[in-house]
Formats: sequence, C-alpha cells, structure tokens
Amino acid sequence: MAIREFIQRHYHHFNAGALADCAESLNGFLGGDGRLIVTLAGAMSTAGIGRSLAPAIRAQKVHAICCTGANLEEDLFRLVADSSYERVDDWRDWSAQADADLAERGMNRVTDVAIPEEEAIRYIEKPLLQLWKDAEAAGDKRYPHEYLYDLLLHGELEFDSDSNDSWLLAAADANLPIFVPGWEDSTLGNILVSRVIDCTIQSADIVKGGLHAMQALADWYREDDSPTGILQVGGGIAGDFAICVVPMLRQDVGEEVPLWAWFAQISESRPSYGGYSGAPPNEKISWGKLGLDTPRFVIESDATIVLPLLLASLES
Repeated sequence: MAIREFIQRHYHHFNAGALADCAESLNGFLGGDGRLIVTLAGAMSTAGIGRSLAPAIRAQKVHAICCTGANLEEDLFRLVADSSYERVDDWRDWSAQADADLAERGMNRVTDVAIPEEEAIRYIEKPLLQLWKDAEAAGDKRYPHEYLYDLLLHGELEFDSDSNDSWLLAAADANLPIFVPGWEDSTLGNILVSRVIDCTIQSADIVKGGLHAMQALADWYREDDSPTGILQVGGGIAGDFAICVVPMLRQDVGEEVPLWAWFAQISESRPSYGGYSGAPPNEKISWGKLGLDTPRFVIESDATIVLPLLLASLES
C-alpha cells in the first residue's frame, strides 16, 4: 500500500486527521505549480530527516529550505561520521555523570544520539577553515550553506553513510536556496568566532549573516509568480524568520506581494505561555502573513514521525 493510500485509509481523526488533510492539500498545492519552502528547527537533521527530505528535494517538491545552523551542519556531520555515532537507548534515565562520561570520550549528546567530536566536527573543521582562509584572501563573502556546498561538491570528503540520505547533498546537487538565520548559534559558527579570537581568521565577515539572508529570501520570494507555501517544522527562528518576509515586504517596503498561499506547522509547542513557536495560524493573520482564505494546518505531534509520512505522501 502506498504511503498516501495508507494515510487516506487509516488517518481520520485528531492529529492523524490533521495530517491526512494536510497531505491532501499539499499534494493539490504542489500539483497546481505551487512553490514550497520547508523550515527546520529542533534536531531534525540529527534525527536523520534526510532520508525523507532528500527524495522530496530530488523530486522538486521542495524549492527552498530555511533552517537553523545546527540542522545545516548536523546533516553534514552525519554524512561523514555516521558509523561513529552512538545510540543512547536509556536516555530517559540518563544521569549527569553519564553525560559527563560521554564528554570525556568526546561525544556530544542530542537526546538519544551522541555525535562524535573528532570524526564529525573536527573532521569538517579542517577543510572548512581552509575555505574560510581562501575567502578572506580573496575578499569573498558567502552564506554558510555555500561553503558547505563547496565542501560537498568539491572538497573530496569521505562519506560514511548513504549519500542518498543527505538532504544537504541533495540540496547542493540542485543548488537549492537555503536561508540560515542565527548561524552563530551553531557549532561551526562558534568555531569561526574562535578562529577570529585566536587571529587565525581576521574577521567573521566572510560569512554573510541573518540580515543578508532576509534580503536574499525577499529576492527569492519575489522572483517567481507561482503561489508560495511554507511548511514549518518546529518553531524557533527558522519558522519565524521565514514567514516574516511577507509582512516585511508588504508593510515596510510597501510592495504588494501576495500573502503566503499555503501554510502548515508540525509542532508540539503550545502558545499558552506566550511562545511564538506554537502560535496558531489564525494569529498570523493579524501580522499580515496569512490571509483568511489561506489553507492552514496544524499537526500537534512529533515531527520525526509526521514529516516522513507527509513527505512520502507527495505524488511523484
């Protein structure tokens, strides 16, 4: 049974029903020549979302990505060091001492998986540092993902997992637009600042920041007349940054661009404590992001369960 057929057969109520409705609507939106940007927050790359996202990128169902710096780099870390990752099966009973023991062995835990410092992070640091030095010598400035695209396509990296499971490699092959707000909140961003502090690099300006990314996102949003939708996975800066491009253009620039034409969010966050990440779609209407007629979906569930089903349901 195909995934879409399975969802239609078994998912009818509550969050399952919301997923089914969302999947049918998204298939219709993309079938009507809609463009889709996917925003990634949380630890989706560490969770291996590339297994689902990479095929959707290759099938041209995803047209841009807005993600945290952690999601950008952690797909690459997994690609080059997968066999050195460790599964933490009893993480719910994990002690502070157990975490300290991981640190002693050079492992960095994300819930139930530990990322190896040397095989992943330091392995990438060396060739990336050379790209940064080359950029500084040439007076070049690039976005974070452009350096990683260069590494993937021309850096002669040794892959340690199936390259078909890397969404970043699929994006690099397609030269997909990626927008990364707040890249300094990432391991590689921290490393760049450290190399400025120790004078290995003279300035962090070789990497374009969030304001440049917002301008690039505005250019991307306006470059095509096709209706543009947004699939928000989690909340945080990735989702809030991307969706704000529309009111910025309409209210601050004074340009009559269309509102977002389709919207869905997958999140367990709730708005009851004033958090932006769980704000429901109807709150986005007053901010000039969505319209009354914009198809809007909320799936309050674990994105590592929901997103693979949703992406796999998209028609080829």
